[in-house]
Amino acid sequence: MALSLHHAVEREWRVDSDHWLEHVSRCLSPNRNARPVAEPSVLVVHSISLPPGEWGGDAIFDLFSNTLDCARHPSFSSLRGVTVSAHVVIRRNGEAVQCVPFDERAWHAGRSQWRGMQGLNDDAVGIELEGLPTVPFTLAQYRTLAAITRGLLVRYPLLNVERIVGHALIAPMRKEDPGPAFDWQLFRQYLSVN
Repeated sequence: MALSLHHAVEREWRVDSDHWLEHVSRCLSPNRNARPVAEPSVLVVHSISLPPGEWGGDAIFDLFSNTLDCARHPSFSSLRGVTVSAHVVIRRNGEAVQCVPFDERAWHAGRSQWRGMQGLNDDAVGIELEGLPTVPFTLAQYRTLAAITRGLLVRYPLLNVERIVGHALIAPMRKEDPGPAFDWQLFRQYLSVN
């Protein structure tokens, strides 16, 4: 599928002195704690859909705030007692919602390893794209992800484009997201647009 970079340049998304994205909605998750490192050095891209294949609604934020009614949908039964979060969720329309400040550890990577690092929650920013590994993501999501990433690269010097990975890379055999539908080449094109 050929996707255009028309209107690719988003406003600059800055990270403020309290490690929050400026002018972004918040849904604070309790599933966070202090980082054992000074600042993040890895960005992990994830995908999530609750229920699977359904967009919109608040189920993702209910999960991240430990208020998900697991009886509401059969697919939620495996999430009972799960405590997870991400720093940012990007909805299908490109709207971003921040759940954890970037100087704190969000619980998104689980058992993970990459380049000699273990447990990447310590070092990583986790961004969830609303979607499934096999369903194409929207142009609005790529634009927002690229704009946020540029802001993170400015704010955190240990991050660079070579340190952006998918969840599947750091947790192989356990995770597949963001999956084959995520177009890394397109994302990097958006990221390089100034």
